[in-house]
Amino acid sequence: MQRATAKNSTAENLQAACEELLRIAAHPDEVTVRSIARRAGASVGAISYHFGSVEQLIFSVAQRVYLRLNAERLTLLHAAVQRAHPAPVPLEDLIVALVGPSIRWSLDSTSRYSVMRHMTTLAQASDHPEIFRSMIEDVEHHLLFIPHFRKIAPWLDEVDIGFRISCLLGVRSQMTRSRDRTDELTGHRLDLDDPELVLAQVVAATAPMFTAPAAPKSNTVPNSSRH
Repeated sequence: MQRATAKNSTAENLQAACEELLRIAAHPDEVTVRSIARRAGASVGAISYHFGSVEQLIFSVAQRVYLRLNAERLTLLHAAVQRAHPAPVPLEDLIVALVGPSIRWSLDSTSRYSVMRHMTTLAQASDHPEIFRSMIEDVEHHLLFIPHFRKIAPWLDEVDIGFRISCLLGVRSQMTRSRDRTDELTGHRLDLDDPELVLAQVVAATAPMFTAPAAPKSNTVPNSSRH
């Protein structure tokens, strides 16, 4: 029992060390096997013993950060559902629940969002990208939003909603990864360090994708003889 506990403790120490190093690193290449082992107080060989490779260790760390982020996203969704019940969730609340955690985390220097950024960089450069594919391609939590968007936009089918959610996630990624470009395009007149202001702008820009199309204007000329 004591041996199993020590084994689990070493693995957890390696994960915690790797997570913190990824959080503070400017580039993922700074996070090496030796730096992880040194911070965890473990041997270099412990990484291979517990995880198989440093890539597998990084994946396990990114995965648990990803699960925390998604848990926050779903907590916001469930809270919005409860507040609105029995009515549909307001569109603004749906958008904020879907992209708010990522935007807020990306602007919080104490968060672990940099772990997610580094994981994407590592996956693109890896000789074994399949290690990371299950997380990069995961959409299960996004799919949970589709029924709620359909309730407020019943004129859209699931394909339309799914496409719009993908577009919304693209806007999210622009806000979290390309802030300098956004800053230039807005003439440096928005405080992009303010997550609530950024979220308000994202809602304003993307909500029209889910709003009802305008009714066509009638071309009928009123009959003046009736007046």
